Amino acid sequence: MARRLIDPPYLAFPFTMDPTGPRLAGRAEHIRGQIEQVLFTLPGERVFRPEFGAGVKALVFEPNATPLWQITKRRLLASLAEALQGEVDPKSIEVSVSGDEDKLTITISYTLAAIGHRDSQVFTVGAP
Repeated sequence: MARRLIDPPYLAFPFTMDPTGPRLAGRAEHIRGQIEQVLFTLPGERVFRPEFGAGVKALVFEPNATPLWQITKRRLLASLAEALQGEVDPKSIEVSVSGDEDKLTITISYTLAAIGHRDSQVFTVGAP
């Protein structure tokens, strides 16, 4: 199957092998994987990149209110701009954080730098 030039193959995350070689991902899946890494990695968890990550799973145990959402939004904007550098226009990244009693909903919108395509990803942390 031939891939289009705007959808180059990337190594899929998490890295897995199948009988034909490493599993590949398209651009949208690759960027979603990068965003997931930022969201669910705790700051300090990576040895050579201690500032990487937002650790949103730990936020499930914090009071779910507007101040938490604002702190999470600021932390995510900084982490995502660095992690998605080259793939996404950093000025286009928009983060929306909201929630209720037992879950936190994070919406991340961005524009792909190379082709100007706008995309959005929604993540829910907490009870299903």
